[in-house]
Amino acid sequence: MTTLMNKTAIVTGASSGIGRATARLFAQEGANVIVTARRSDALEALVGEIERDGGRAIAVAGDIRDEALAEKLVHAAIHHFGGLDIAFNNAGTNGEMGPTPGLSLAGWNETLATNLTAPFLGAKYQIPAMLDRGGGSLIFTSTFVGYTAGMPGVAAYAASKSGLIGLTQSLASEFGPRGVRVNALLPGGTDTPLAEAWVGTPEALAFVEGLHALKRRARPEEIARSALYLASDASSFTTGTALLVDGGVSINRT
Repeated sequence: MTTLMNKTAIVTGASSGIGRATARLFAQEGANVIVTARRSDALEALVGEIERDGGRAIAVAGDIRDEALAEKLVHAAIHHFGGLDIAFNNAGTNGEMGPTPGLSLAGWNETLATNLTAPFLGAKYQIPAMLDRGGGSLIFTSTFVGYTAGMPGVAAYAASKSGLIGLTQSLASEFGPRGVRVNALLPGGTDTPLAEAWVGTPEALAFVEGLHALKRRARPEEIARSALYLASDASSFTTGTALLVDGGVSINRT
């Protein structure tokens, strides 16, 4: 039995990694999917795969930092599929990394614009559409970095992703009475193109894998299954949470 039948979902950062895996899984589970990222060719390829598997999807390319795109995505959900039930605000960036005194203001602002302001803009338009449907599930991709573990050289990344947890809690309490659940998903190390900046050498990869209790990184499909849980009625009494899906990196000391 498909768990998202007759639901409509927006997935940002869908051209690769966790977003791509989640868009495919949502479609397999019966959802109509609106996918977005900057690379239109990658989105069209994804839509083609979903449709060949019998799913329904449309692509809307753009920059998630653009408020007009946030509004356009919701309009697409309503126009093509009648409304919006789920939003996975997943797109993000590592941002400028390195010693904090050397971090440029432009780098700081760009990271926050992508990782925190853009998800806020998404929610700004997604929530009213969900309220029109009587409720829905809003999901943000955060991280354990800056939540259960500090790491040097990633001040902007940690601050922006931690801010999403505060946003999650505020929105969950504000809109829970009206049926909108809001949760943050906190992956551990995951084998994605974005993560390659952290693991540029075999030695770095071994170090990152060793941080986890499971002694490996996640596959994007594993994180997608947790996003599916938060999107579906299986998590009907779950809201305002920071859901760790981190392979034990937060508790591991070995």
